[in-house]
Amino acid sequence: MTFLEMNGTVLHHKVRLSGKTSVVFLNSLGTDLRIWDDVASLLPDDWTVLQIDKRGHGLSETGDADMKTYAADVAALMDHYCLGPALICGVSIGGMIAQQLFHARSDLVSSMVLSNTAARIGDAASWQARLDQLDEVGLEALADGILERWFSAAFRFDRPSDLQGYRSMLARTPAEGYATACRAIRDTDLRDQTSQIDAPVICISGTEDLATPSHIVAQFAQSIPKASVVEISGAGHLPCIETPLEVAAVIKGIAQQG
Repeated sequence: MTFLEMNGTVLHHKVRLSGKTSVVFLNSLGTDLRIWDDVASLLPDDWTVLQIDKRGHGLSETGDADMKTYAADVAALMDHYCLGPALICGVSIGGMIAQQLFHARSDLVSSMVLSNTAARIGDAASWQARLDQLDEVGLEALADGILERWFSAAFRFDRPSDLQGYRSMLARTPAEGYATACRAIRDTDLRDQTSQIDAPVICISGTEDLATPSHIVAQFAQSIPKASVVEISGAGHLPCIETPLEVAAVIKGIAQQG
């Protein structure tokens, strides 16, 4: 475990400093850096890999944040390790953080894999409803409904032990850290800036994703000049967990393009 104070907050992260090709992994709402472990293990041993618990998640300290803050934390860690330009790979809110990082520090970004995400996810009313529910009943009571949006029906049926493990990961997320991230998503709309993204981008969607359905991801990709879409059959909102082989193949493919 590695901890560093960045921007006034202690951030937990895992880093493997190996070679010139660098990949930075950014997590979804209510998860920690371990959701990328299976994908990272499939990448070449001579690649540098950085996995980060965003503030308020995993073992990172909780602190006030908006999307710009999360991106600034990533930039600070990358600067500390002299990484960049790197391939930035983010899922859900992690994909929004990746976009924000590009807009703030394009020098750190060589390409992006934006998984199950968009420039705007949901709307203010839906996220405020989530926040109100969180206040009323707590994250534990919301967990089962969230898992149905995260994972395909096949995953939930075939891998009950894994499902319970990820339920525990979600339910143990600090309530304030989860709420802070919800507010950040609620208040972020990057649609006016997507045409400015001039780095190569691959957008990943899952046919069973209920949170960011395939048509939403396809529309998002159309707004980015150099973006293409890879749709993974049978995957839900977190292909990095359900289909790591396919996600790793996408990452290796875009890295070879560079």
